[in-house]
Formats: sequence, structure tokens, C-alpha cells
Amino acid sequence: MVEPQISRRNACIVVLGDIGRSPRMQYHAASLLEENFNVDLVGYVETKPLDALIVAQPKCKIHELSPVPVTNLTPKLKLIFKTIWQTLSLLIALVSIRRPNFLLVQNPPAVPTLVVCYLYCAITRTKFVVDWHNYTYTILALGTAEGEKSAFCRLAKWIERSFGSKASAHFCVTKAMQQDLLLNWNIGEAVVLYDRPPTQFHPIELAQKHDLFMKLSKDYPQFLPKCYADLKESGVIETTALTQKLINGNVSYKSNRVAIVVSSTSWTPDEDFSILLKALEEYERTATARPNNFPTLLCIITGKGPQKQEYETQIAKLKWAKVSIITPWLEVEDYPLILAAADIGVCLHWSSSGLDLPMKVVDMFGCGLPVCAYSFKCLGELVTHGQNGFIFENQKELADQLKFWFENFPNNPSLLESKERFRKNLDEFQSLRWHENWRNNALPVFNLFT
Repeated sequence: MVEPQISRRNACIVVLGDIGRSPRMQYHAASLLEENFNVDLVGYVETKPLDALIVAQPKCKIHELSPVPVTNLTPKLKLIFKTIWQTLSLLIALVSIRRPNFLLVQNPPAVPTLVVCYLYCAITRTKFVVDWHNYTYTILALGTAEGEKSAFCRLAKWIERSFGSKASAHFCVTKAMQQDLLLNWNIGEAVVLYDRPPTQFHPIELAQKHDLFMKLSKDYPQFLPKCYADLKESGVIETTALTQKLINGNVSYKSNRVAIVVSSTSWTPDEDFSILLKALEEYERTATARPNNFPTLLCIITGKGPQKQEYETQIAKLKWAKVSIITPWLEVEDYPLILAAADIGVCLHWSSSGLDLPMKVVDMFGCGLPVCAYSFKCLGELVTHGQNGFIFENQKELADQLKFWFENFPNNPSLLESKERFRKNLDEFQSLRWHENWRNNALPVFNLFT
């Protein structure tokens, strides 16, 4: 008797970037694994990927691309060398993977990713799928004086349009991008797959916040109390600048606690952190003049990127009394905790195309954290002013929002209605998590190819 043939369920995911800092593609991989696919994940491994991907081996195989060597070439020659190196590295990696039913590639970057992946799929008869996060040519335009009119940007756009449109299926991150792909790129039926928070991004109890503050205080004295007089009080065994723990295990906030503002960034030109610094400077002036009405702010800015050192140099020169800033690189498990422990989030992402949405806001909402977000074209698909956060267009509006939120903190009776409305809307947002949304929108597409 001939046994029925079992369909091969192999998937390949290509990220021409750091896998550990590509959360959406990691979530794709984790969901595919959960639906019993084998996954080959190709990309750079500069930071640790999700534990779910590491422990799933051999069902999940991570193929690390070789870093581009440092050279002393001129910028144009360096770009050419980088493209050739990445092309060869990607081809070598693709030769070693299990033959997939489909190959899912993150765009951007389009060069050389879309070209190499399309050719691989054409030769191996693999279905080619593109997940559109943004447009490569609009990001490149940020770094050139000519903008999108530069020859390199025009070439990148041609490659992006020509090879991206050849895919068998498309995902995108907003309805605005779906419309743009249809009207300007002649790409129809792109599936809108909104980013949703996975389960690790959720609200936490006060005791967990206290433990996090104690842990971070070992490296960042801003979490330490100004004095330890609290420990002399009856039953207090641990204290931070925000919380105290009693001998019976109960944890409480301090009445005069520090307030936490959190933001995360890749420290790139599409996020102007001078806006936040100027807003904090305005808050500092107001809080210094009225110290009894405004708390001390601890601003935590997480992430890695090319402009980080530049901003850290600026921050080091600041001599503020009511605002302090730290720029830690948090462990993977601590990032959701700090979002859940903060009092408000700030997002300065403005999108080079105006068509993508910041995943950092999705993470904040998953933790129940309201956000102040910089306004751009399609932000309304995620943030509604006055309902789940605030939208600002300049540093003055951001400063006004911070002062509004923290005046007479934490017991401003005029904010009770706003905070309750935010809480209800964020609770509703949290009811739909990544995997459920992925199963509803992405899995039916992938199942067509198995």
C-alpha cells in the first residue's frame, strides 16, 4: 500500500539586516514554526534573535550572513563593494537552505535583496513573497542632497518596482501603502498585515516593576533614591527612586516618585531626536519654576544606531535638575518590561515614505502604555489623538503634552477621565495579538503555496 504523500512545508525568510532587530520577520518565523513549517532564516546576527527561534532548531535554521568587511574605499566604491559582497553572501546562503515552498523577503532593502531572491525563486520554482515595510528609494533619499532625483535613488526605485512587482504575493503594513502599491506600482491584492504586539508585550504588576528598577539601578544610578532614609521606616527592605518593598513582600509607589518617559530608536535620520531634547528642555524650565507641581522625569531612550554617539555627546552636556536621560541597550527580556513600567512613551518616527507605521508604538500599546507620536501621513491608522495617545507636530506641542500629562503627577484629578479612556482603548487593542492576526491574514496566503 502506498502511503499518501505529505506536503512539504518549508519556508525561507530573508532579512538583509540584523535578524535580532527585525522583529516583524522574527514574528513571521515564530508563527510559521507554530503552524508546523520548517523555517530557514537568512540574515545578519548582530544581536540575539528571539529565544523561540533558537530553541526550535533544527526546525528553524538560522543562516548567518558574513558581515561586510571594513574598507577605506571612497563612498561610491564602498557602496559598489558592499552590494557585490552582499549579493555573493546571499547567494551562498540560499544554496545551503532546504528547498522552500516560498521565500519571504523583507523590503527594504531592495538592493540587492529583491534581485537575488527573485532569481533564486525563478530558478528553483519557489514562490516569491515580499513584505513591504517601506520603500528603499525614499530611505536612500534622506542621505543625498538631490533626494529622490539622484541617479542612485532612481536606480533603486527602478529595481524595487521591477523586481518587487514580480512576487507571487505581497504583504504591507498599512492601507495607505496598499493603495500606493496599487496606484503607483501596479501591484494589486497586497494583503495589509498590521503589526500587532506578541504576548511578551503586556502590562505588568508593580512588584515586577520594582524588580526591574532594582536590576537597572546596578548600572544606572538614576533609579536609586536620593537618600536611603526610607529604609529606616518600619518594614522597608528595598527602595528605588520610584518604589519601595516591605518586609511582607508588598510593593508600593513612593508619593514623590520619579516619572518615566520611554522611547526607542534606531538612531537614524528618520527620527529627529532634537525634537525630544527641546521638549524636555521646555519641561525642565517649567518644572524648575514650579517644582511642587511637576515630578522629576527619567527619560529612557533605547536602541542602537549610527547617530547614537552624536546625541549622547549632546546629552552629556546637559545640566538639568528636573530631567535626566539615559540611553541603555536593554536585554531582550527587559525591553517589554521597561515599556510596561513607564508612564508615557514618545515616538519620533516620521517615515521616509509616509506609508509605514512605527512598530515601537505597537509594542507600547501592547504594554498598555499611551504614546506621544510625531505626526505623519498615515499615523491615524494606529494612533488616535486623545483616544490612545497624543499626536504632535513640533517640540512645543510635545512639551505641552508632557506638561499636561505630568502636572500634579500622579494624582491629577483632571486626568482621570483621559487615563480611563486611554486604558479602555489600549485594553481593546491588546485583545488582538500578533499570531491571531497573522493566522487570519497571512497564513491563508502561505497555505496556497504548500
